[in-house]
Amino acid sequence: MKSKKGKGIFLLFFIVAVSCANAQSPIKITLLGTGAPVPSIERFGPSILVEAGGQKLLFDCGRGAAQRLWQLKIPLGQIDALFLTHLHSDHIVGIPDVWLTGWIPAVYGRRVSPFQVFGPDGTRTMMANLVEAFSWDINTRSKEKNKADSGVFVNATDIKEGFIWESKGIKVTPFTVRHSDIIDSALGYRIDYGGHSVILSGDTRYSENLIKHAKGADVVIHEVAAAQADSVRNSPLVKQILGFHTSPEDAGKVFAQIKPRLAVYSHIVLLTSDPSIPPPAISELAVRTQKTYGGPLQIGEDLLTIEIGDKVKVSRYTPTGNKGSEGIR
Repeated sequence: MKSKKGKGIFLLFFIVAVSCANAQSPIKITLLGTGAPVPSIERFGPSILVEAGGQKLLFDCGRGAAQRLWQLKIPLGQIDALFLTHLHSDHIVGIPDVWLTGWIPAVYGRRVSPFQVFGPDGTRTMMANLVEAFSWDINTRSKEKNKADSGVFVNATDIKEGFIWESKGIKVTPFTVRHSDIIDSALGYRIDYGGHSVILSGDTRYSENLIKHAKGADVVIHEVAAAQADSVRNSPLVKQILGFHTSPEDAGKVFAQIKPRLAVYSHIVLLTSDPSIPPPAISELAVRTQKTYGGPLQIGEDLLTIEIGDKVKVSRYTPTGNKGSEGIR
């Protein structure tokens, strides 16, 4: 039988160990792709990797997500779950690559359990159709392996606001956002772990519901769209596209109400109606945001990393694979 003193020492050790584990294991977010439908080599399609509690969660899977993951030397088979904000093509075209390449037994794949996918209405149907579309590949590779092992199986779930996913201390909470009048199922996400949290807006216009769910969040990663005034005047299409997204001024209003430790732009949509009219410069996003928000703001770029702990650390990826510190807040 342990003495009270022994129990006290054990309890103290346990508390210190847990505290150290939390201090050493912040939420780590990597912007795999910060672009839009534009087939840009600098900004791949929308995709964000969140690492916490020893797990790797992918949010959206746009063009180039697989390449960015392997650029970080993360085998595709290590993704524990994929969460989708909505089913526009620029957010989902990378799914077959991450799913099927992740099943290959080479070092860049090696998935051994079913591919977990969560998203708004239509996700289950989409994934079932992808299984059918790639049935030749699945059947052929299964014969090569002499079995259809579980790494190629898909578990897809349609979710909506009110659903909560929890595992190993991580809590993922989806909430509805306002992408357009004809899309009522678009989602944003809140990820909580170790007393810290991050908000991912998904595609949305100014959203009061996002602000409500972002209460107390450390970091808010928000989409943004902008165009020169001439492009807006000259092009009904540009005006329509801007109506599906959030202007820098409106994003600033969102940040001003949430008051995060850091606001970040991703899914950056810079529009023009004519090649002779340049799209807004990246630097203009910050200038316009500052009209309504005076707090810390980071313009996202592919492979930018944000670590949320006692401090918020922002790092830029370098060609050697090292992370150069961009600042600590």
